[in-house]
Amino acid sequence: MQKISKKLKDFNELVMFEHSIFSLPFIFIAMIVAADGWFGFSLFILGIFAAISARNFAMGLNRYADRDIDAQNPRTSSRPNVDGRLDGFSILIFTIVNALVFIGVAYIINPLAFNLSFPILFVLGSYSYFKRFSSLAHIVLGISLGLAPIAGVVAVSAEITPWSVLLSLGVIFWVSGFDLLYSLQDIEFDKDKGLHSIPSKYGAEATLFISAFFHMLSVVFWGMFVWVAHLGTFAISAVILSAIMLSYEHYLVRKDFTKIDRAFFTVNGYLGIAFFILIVLDKVL
Repeated sequence: MQKISKKLKDFNELVMFEHSIFSLPFIFIAMIVAADGWFGFSLFILGIFAAISARNFAMGLNRYADRDIDAQNPRTSSRPNVDGRLDGFSILIFTIVNALVFIGVAYIINPLAFNLSFPILFVLGSYSYFKRFSSLAHIVLGISLGLAPIAGVVAVSAEITPWSVLLSLGVIFWVSGFDLLYSLQDIEFDKDKGLHSIPSKYGAEATLFISAFFHMLSVVFWGMFVWVAHLGTFAISAVILSAIMLSYEHYLVRKDFTKIDRAFFTVNGYLGIAFFILIVLDKVL
């Protein structure tokens, strides 16, 4: 039992399970707006399984593909995929199982969700290889998490609505923007190893500007989402609060690059939760 517990802990560290907080709030925001309130316990459970299995697939494949890169980077050399705790075969099986779970859950939800599950997995998987040939990897990561609101509305109403696309675009630029900040930590390593990223190609100052521009677009698209979905005061407050939190994130990073982890995990984690709570309040009150 102790051995199983340790293995589960290693897999948890591999995929950083707690970071599911970035995608989960926005899939449920879409589901709440699509259902005009509570969407049912069954879809709630299926939504959790879909979001977690999709993320586990993406992270598992990323860790499998990046074993050689992570082993050379001092920041990542202690990860389970390179320090001997998890072998490549185990990671690959974990990845495949989560892909099958995601497809199975999508099949249970509705035919459109099932049909979309395959291209969604393709997009999620492609991120792991983009930095080997393109600096657009940050955008691909944004698209990967930006699919969450689309998945949410498809689960509830079996269609893709205009407001869900706007919500998704906001998530895409939000995630792309904070991934740019996070990748500043590896700017010298990426240059040395010939890996493609916006920081390694254009430098720190340009990256900070592009990230800020992306986050400005996030706020704009989220504002358009609120308007097109005919939401109220609490939803407007969510957009305003997001703008404040993103501004604070950039303040932290510009002030001290050692605060990148705090900006990446803490601020963005709270942003998703706060956005979700305010949308719930908007629908309830």
